[in-house]
Amino acid sequence: MNGRGGANISFGPPQTPAIIKNLMIANGVVFIAQLAGPSFGFDVTSWGVVQPAAVWSDFQLWRIFTYMWLHSPGSILHVAFNMFSLWMFGSALALFWGEERFLKYYLLCGVGAGFLIASIPSLLGLLGIASRASDVFGYTLGASGAVMGVLLAYSFTWPDRTIMLIFPPIPIKAIWLIPLLFLMEWMSASAGSSNVSHTGHLAGVLIGWIYLVNEGRTPGAPTPQALLLRWRRYRMRQKIRAVHRDDKRDQDRWRDDDDGPTRFH
Repeated sequence: MNGRGGANISFGPPQTPAIIKNLMIANGVVFIAQLAGPSFGFDVTSWGVVQPAAVWSDFQLWRIFTYMWLHSPGSILHVAFNMFSLWMFGSALALFWGEERFLKYYLLCGVGAGFLIASIPSLLGLLGIASRASDVFGYTLGASGAVMGVLLAYSFTWPDRTIMLIFPPIPIKAIWLIPLLFLMEWMSASAGSSNVSHTGHLAGVLIGWIYLVNEGRTPGAPTPQALLLRWRRYRMRQKIRAVHRDDKRDQDRWRDDDDGPTRFH
């Protein structure tokens, strides 16, 4: 990653705070418990995942918290990627913010995402809006909602920092990290090869953004008013460009008419 002040290149953070180590250890221990649990007659995964019907019909409210410590037992890449992202981006954030503030934010993004994952399908059902059975009775697990919140805070804190992605191997500004991830998710989903919880990822970003704006300690976090102002300015620039294009087209047409041959009949 390159900082604003120069072309220093490094892989990963210079230091790993204790809170990041503890979060990674906790996720690793729970993952081992998921693998070993069925042998001892207890399915940790089934007990802890978010399932909208179980949360609101059976009032198993703990699931909006426990799901964020679980990962797919059938794929070590799930937990590995989340922990790598937490280490890579969360370390710098925890060092800059302090461990208490970071932990509060991390848990809020994860639990807030879990709440929305459980609530949105149930709310759509109450409103009479068709919702797929898989949305209500399916389940979600993973730290991705919390991690997406961390990525958002990182991109707002150091928007101009250059990040070299592993896949695809391209350098981008940190501020474009979240849009790029959502674009990749959309492309993967369009190809029919994704089982990613888009609701969970979007919810983690939404909760994180609301928290950062209300907290007011991250200048790079845009308020809704600032985003609206930027949109209006963008629309105004588009209109001005359109007027300029029309004027140039009219001038070119007049010039062609003036330069054309004169015929007498």
